[in-house]
Amino acid sequence: MIAHPFCKWAGGKTKLLTEILPRLPDKIKTYYEPFVGAGAVFFALANEKRFQHAVIGDSNADLMLTYTTLRSNPAGVIAELGKHVWPHSEDYYYKVRASNPKDDAVRSARFIYLNRTCFNGLYRVNKKGEFNVPFGKYTNPTICDTETLRAASGALKNTKMLWGDFEGVVSFAMKGDAVYFDSPYAPVSETADFTSYTKEGFGYNEQERLAKIAQRLIDRGVHVLLSNADTPFVRKLYKEFKLEEVSAPRRINSKGGKRGNVGELLISGGSR
Repeated sequence: MIAHPFCKWAGGKTKLLTEILPRLPDKIKTYYEPFVGAGAVFFALANEKRFQHAVIGDSNADLMLTYTTLRSNPAGVIAELGKHVWPHSEDYYYKVRASNPKDDAVRSARFIYLNRTCFNGLYRVNKKGEFNVPFGKYTNPTICDTETLRAASGALKNTKMLWGDFEGVVSFAMKGDAVYFDSPYAPVSETADFTSYTKEGFGYNEQERLAKIAQRLIDRGVHVLLSNADTPFVRKLYKEFKLEEVSAPRRINSKGGKRGNVGELLISGGSR
């Protein structure tokens, strides 16, 4: 079975795979993706068998719990998710959103259900770390895609998964490895900051730290690829790297008329 993302993600890279995949090595010892999100790049590389090993991570605890549980107990996640297929309503959505289950399979199913039915598939939390995205008002959302979940579980079998800061996820990368950083983007304006994926956010200091870590990895012989917004701040931050412009669809604006293609940068360095 061909694996692909089982959840929606603001800034997901499915539409940009034709740009991203050619910029990663054909043969990779260990592939690292510390801002994995929906995992479009990871799953595509896994399907092509381009890496021997993989390490994926994210600072989103519920996302990484879902990946881990889906790998070890796909049947349990599917069974729990099946309980959410009906009834689907706005009242039911907010009831599930307010819940706080402790069982891993139940919590993972809750994460997938909310992701599939919330507004625009956006993941956002408040300062208390509570998911606060409103109801999505979909007519007939796909909540439990059994085949996709099983295929994803298979692709994750020999993958190491880490919850935490991106620096720790890539700490053991060495020559022959490749890292893809798809961090929250630097804002293109004061009103375009969609970085509240965790309660800590991802600000300018983190963007600068990311650039320094990327350079350290390159100095170690690691192939590094990054995605970010095409802004003067980002161009200055990565002025010593290779910068390539690509056009990506914008899908998270609340007004449909303001969605469309926007300029992004693919930033690279290191050996191939």
